[in-house]
Amino acid sequence: MPDTTRSHDRTHDRTHDVAVYGATGFVGRLLAEYLAEHAPAGTRIALAGRARDRLEEVRAGLPTAGRDWDVVVADATDPASLAALAGSTRALATTVGPYARYGLPVAEACARAGTHYADLTGEVLFVREAIDRTDAVARDTGARIVHACGYDSIPSDLSVLLLAERAAADGAGRLGDVRLVATARGGFSGGTIESVRGQLAAVRSDPAARRLAADPYALSPDRDAEPRTRQPADAGPPTRTRDGRWTAPFVMAPFNTRIVRRSNALQEWAYGRGMRYGEVMGCGRGPVGAFTAAGVTAGLAAGLAAMSLPPTSALLDRLLPAPGTGPSEQARRRGWFRMSVDAETEGGRRYRATAAGPGDPGYAATAVMLGETVLALALDEDRLPDRAGSLTPATALGDVLVDRLRAAGHTYEVAPA
Repeated sequence: MPDTTRSHDRTHDRTHDVAVYGATGFVGRLLAEYLAEHAPAGTRIALAGRARDRLEEVRAGLPTAGRDWDVVVADATDPASLAALAGSTRALATTVGPYARYGLPVAEACARAGTHYADLTGEVLFVREAIDRTDAVARDTGARIVHACGYDSIPSDLSVLLLAERAAADGAGRLGDVRLVATARGGFSGGTIESVRGQLAAVRSDPAARRLAADPYALSPDRDAEPRTRQPADAGPPTRTRDGRWTAPFVMAPFNTRIVRRSNALQEWAYGRGMRYGEVMGCGRGPVGAFTAAGVTAGLAAGLAAMSLPPTSALLDRLLPAPGTGPSEQARRRGWFRMSVDAETEGGRRYRATAAGPGDPGYAATAVMLGETVLALALDEDRLPDRAGSLTPATALGDVLVDRLRAAGHTYEVAPA
């Protein structure tokens, strides 16, 4: 691994500590507001995007601490502007999606500049291509290229990290069966829906993309070295947990599970070479839970099918939020998330991790997650794991990010089950 201290020396005299790329978008504005309220005094932050007038409008509406931030014009179609932006900052957070369309030039510019990078992607195909195109360069420059730094996939990734650490500390062996049950209250933005639509279109038109998306180890750093462990299916009929809760397929499982398995492989399978990891959505107990699970299962299948077909996709355009929009402030405040992750070790010990927090998970809570991620990349470099390249939240930031999120009001805990 490269000496990350040398990377810090190369970036200490940069103009900015943090740049928010996509600050005029729905989530970009939420991130800028969070940083204005929570970044330490003296943190040098820039707002970046395509239109100076819109950036200045966002800046004018921020809390007082953000009203003198720099504005930087940069466009994903203009390599020189991206190089200048990346070279001006220690760390960059991008909210500009769909990432398959706009993300690669930004990640590549950061990798070349030795600038730490964080995004909110939930797109397997994009992350795979970004790994292939940035990992070697970033290792050489000392950049940490960190994908999936929001509700996709920080709670999943950090929970399994904490489970593995607790089991190791107790001498309980490595992880065997691990299952996450997600419950939440929240909405969807037009940008999220557009990302889902783009990946479905790629999978429908390209057999190679379809095979890659279906591979449980699609994001592995060394696919041939992966164990032959059969992983849980990402979708299936409703099931019940050991404690009687009904569950349905979780829409984020096909992405989150790949991130967690990549974290395991990047750490030389420290969680366990035989770890079997799956995610489902909790739907409650009893007849009501069973009915809800059946409805969610059928609704998810129907929704994905409708988005995959041009005639029904056009009809959905009239009903679903448009890109650049999202839940109201009141709805974001009412939201919450909770993930319970049950693990059994190879030695038979059982643990449960809990990740939870207030606020709409995809927006209010995600702004906290991405905000604390980019602050950690910019300000906590000397305490981060000594890794560079294309990474995950657990491998790039580990316990440093756990501590930051706890301080921000989120719950991350592990206990014997």
